[in-house]
Amino acid sequence: MLKRVLAVCAAAAVTVATFAVAQEARRAHPDVYVVKRGDTLWDIAATFLQKPWLWPEIWQANPQIENPHLIYPGDRISLAYLNGQPQARIDPGPRTEPVIDAVPLSEIEPFLRKLSVVDSIEGLPYVVGLEEDRLRSAAGQVAYVRGLPDAQPGQMYSIVRPTQRYTRAERKAGGSFMLRSNDLDFRGDEFARNWSAIWHDVNYGKNREALGIELMHLTSAQVTRGEGGGIEASTLVLLDEGREVRIGDRIVPLDPQPFDLQFFPHAPGPEVVEAAYGKFQVLAVADGMFGAGPRQVVALSAGSADGIDNGTVFSLWRIGSMQADGVSHSNPLAADNDRVRLPDEYAGTVMVFRTFDTVSYGLIMDSIKQVEVGYVLKHPDATR
Repeated sequence: MLKRVLAVCAAAAVTVATFAVAQEARRAHPDVYVVKRGDTLWDIAATFLQKPWLWPEIWQANPQIENPHLIYPGDRISLAYLNGQPQARIDPGPRTEPVIDAVPLSEIEPFLRKLSVVDSIEGLPYVVGLEEDRLRSAAGQVAYVRGLPDAQPGQMYSIVRPTQRYTRAERKAGGSFMLRSNDLDFRGDEFARNWSAIWHDVNYGKNREALGIELMHLTSAQVTRGEGGGIEASTLVLLDEGREVRIGDRIVPLDPQPFDLQFFPHAPGPEVVEAAYGKFQVLAVADGMFGAGPRQVVALSAGSADGIDNGTVFSLWRIGSMQADGVSHSNPLAADNDRVRLPDEYAGTVMVFRTFDTVSYGLIMDSIKQVEVGYVLKHPDATR
């Protein structure tokens, strides 16, 4: 009997999900769409669906194709219905051009190549001096590094700069978490201590945890001479025309392929959504800006340890204010004690494109208002 009940419930769930996806198909979608150079997976999905993140639920790629998840210019995509369920099918084209990207690569490539997040920078080798005692050095010049005692000529490294330390704390009064994004100096310490923020955290926060330290890639470098003969620093020549290198910049192994571009937009799993509200927020806006709009990058306080992967889509919301009721109370103190929680306000949609343990980077796909630090992440279908 129990098995029968479970089977009925499962069938009902599938029926509901099928109906939900069918409802999201665009009424005016084309019968057939021919993929063009410059298209993105998000744009193609939006051609057929009102919610592009539902694409994996309708994708029925030709099983004879070696990698069914890849779409190329010239492929013909159509949407058919089977038992009321929309299914996107593909008729392969010549496939002589590069595979299309999930999002515009040009808008995220600098962040893919230049930014990473690590738990700690303790113990990393660092630039201790520069050629001719310069304050800055560029391509073709030399940097002297301490902490590479076994370096051999020809070895390649990446020179990075710690830029931000991300932390999160629970609010003692409950609700959303408190986030901090602190600029770091050449020693990796906070550039300027914000005593007001520290005091606020002590009074209103608890269980502060480190989310990670952001590293910005500056340039690659090659060892030309190791330590020895009384010399206590390795010599590295700077190779790329990147940012100038300064004392205190760190050294990490060079990763020739540090990121993966093959991902599909999709909604987060139920276990992710359950933990998301208040805990997953916008940590920072790229380039130190105060707010962000469509096609701009934000750092998020969620990562692979939270079940997030590349392609995960969230909606972004401004947390509703606690409004003092000055209508019911003429006394300001009484009004302040009788606060009304206002609704959260929808701002836009973000898709994760680079994931680390506790931090990820996302591209804002669309927005109706400026997205700011502290905005919370919810399921993309959330309505409140």
